[in-house]
Amino acid sequence: MSKENRFYVTTSIAYVNAAPHVGFAMEMLQADAIARYRRLEGKEVFFLTGTDEHGLKIAQAAESQGVWPQEFANEIAARFQDLALRLGLSNDYFVRTTEEKHVAYAQEMWQKLEAAGDLYKSKYEGLYCVGCEKYMTEKELVEGNCPLHQKPPQKVEEENYFFRLSKYAGEIKAKILSNEVLIVPESRRNEVLSFLEEGVLDVSFSRPRQSVKWGIDIPGNPDQLMYVWCDALTNYLSVIDREKFWPADVHLIGKDILRFHAVIWLGMLLSASFELPRAIMVHGYITSEGQKMSKSLGNVKDPFEYLDQYGRDALRYFLLREIPTLDDGDFSQQRFEIVYNDDLANTYGNLVSRVLAMNRKYFQNFVPVAGDDEGFKLKVAQTWLDYEKFIDACDLKKALEAVLALGFAANKYVEDSKPWVLAKENPDRLPAVLYNLLELIRQLGLMLLPFIPDKSEQILRIFEAGFESRGFQWQGRKDWGLLQSGLELGHCEVLFPKIGEEGKD
Repeated sequence: MSKENRFYVTTSIAYVNAAPHVGFAMEMLQADAIARYRRLEGKEVFFLTGTDEHGLKIAQAAESQGVWPQEFANEIAARFQDLALRLGLSNDYFVRTTEEKHVAYAQEMWQKLEAAGDLYKSKYEGLYCVGCEKYMTEKELVEGNCPLHQKPPQKVEEENYFFRLSKYAGEIKAKILSNEVLIVPESRRNEVLSFLEEGVLDVSFSRPRQSVKWGIDIPGNPDQLMYVWCDALTNYLSVIDREKFWPADVHLIGKDILRFHAVIWLGMLLSASFELPRAIMVHGYITSEGQKMSKSLGNVKDPFEYLDQYGRDALRYFLLREIPTLDDGDFSQQRFEIVYNDDLANTYGNLVSRVLAMNRKYFQNFVPVAGDDEGFKLKVAQTWLDYEKFIDACDLKKALEAVLALGFAANKYVEDSKPWVLAKENPDRLPAVLYNLLELIRQLGLMLLPFIPDKSEQILRIFEAGFESRGFQWQGRKDWGLLQSGLELGHCEVLFPKIGEEGKD
């Protein structure tokens, strides 16, 4: 299989200083939807996610609990692995930066940078934010504080290894300007280009063992540990078949780590003579009830609570449909319930229930004879075009909105055609109307497969006994009218029980 038929997508790796939050759940789901979509196209996909487990924050958190850093990392990493499982991720590997395979390759990457002449020792004096695990300049501070953590950074003076990032600044800029490395959305691309215009300095790539205490040894110098860049960023290469899957097709990240991925990572890859990733897709932040999520405010959204109460497809749908894919968005309980009831319970779930009930009543659960309906054939074909265009542009929200519009059209068709009236007044027209509605449901099930796979499988099992999305491809299945007349349909339970005033009915 050629590289054109392979696809490699990654999330960032979550720092294990705290339990998973809904923002990283969203990032995982965005990557999962893209991975599932490409598999349905027939591509061989590798989807990577995982955890970042070294650094001063981990050492300090472990010390505060009286445990060894590895023990602390194991406990939190297990929560992220559980989240991936509960969300129904289709990831091919869950990388942990403390695993032996990763540690060995991070050291190999260090040696590649060293062999290129791009690592050197120098003294560093400046400001360091432990919360961000990064060095900061005075102009980045707000009233002397890190704007993210609201604390003053530490003053640091130490001898470290530095990476000659400045050497690659011009080449990085050229690659971004030519879209050889595509950064979406455009606003984030412009942010990186503006940063490059200001001038790029070399960056510290190590810290003394006595300062950090917990990290990967630098080859040949046990007194120094790798700083985050050569450790964490190398995860994208350390556990894959590099000959087969590199370069990455999409790095999916949050906007807070854009410069690390669009500047430092690209510089590392150029130094080590690797191809550059094809695209960096940047999502925004999730606020809660209109405010930044904060434990003190009590508004942190725990993804496990929503998974327990509503199921994973409901949470998957909300995060992918309601939160703008490439911008900030808000998560509120009220809005969650509105979207659940309007889209999932009514537009999709109620449509399936009504149409199947009518088909059982009028055609004993067999697919009726199809009629000619060029209008729906064209509408579905256009919806597929829009859907694919939006996913190719990394806009999953708009892709789902295109599917939702088709769902609205199907419900309107029920109300306009009134099958219950046709059964009495124009029975010759009834088979074509019910056929159209059943075929629309099948098409909706196909389109929703990357987004809500469990419920989509339930829908598609109606039309194909024993249907499973694993290994299933769209090829030859997306055309209008493939539903066979005379087929006895399967049973489907209620997809999304409606949320009532007192909770789920």
